Amino acid sequence: MQPNTYQQLASRTLTAKPEKPLDDNESMLVWNALGLLGEAGEVGEHIKKAVFHRHELDPQKLKKELGDVLWYLAALCTNLGLKLEDVMEANIEKLAERYPDGFSSEASLNRSASS
Repeated sequence: MQPNTYQQLASRTLTAKPEKPLDDNESMLVWNALGLLGEAGEVGEHIKKAVFHRHELDPQKLKKELGDVLWYLAALCTNLGLKLEDVMEANIEKLAERYPDGFSSEASLNRSASS
């Protein structure tokens, strides 16, 4: 398939904008989700360069970026009416159920798809 043909066929499912305007909460959710992704990407990029490009790993730079990740996570929780503490506790409960004896490759391979 030629790239232009693909682009034309794929555009059939392209929506330029939502059917209705975004309300303020939806706009905030999108902003926070994209911000979270962007900041997490910066963390990953810094670590990638340190490991694979042999740049210096800068824990202080990562500390700042992780703070930005945390800010967007907290903002998402606020906008969704969730308490960050509840999200943290639910995650620990999920991990305890999934890996009752701590992480192992075997437990990861054998866990059910729903957990």
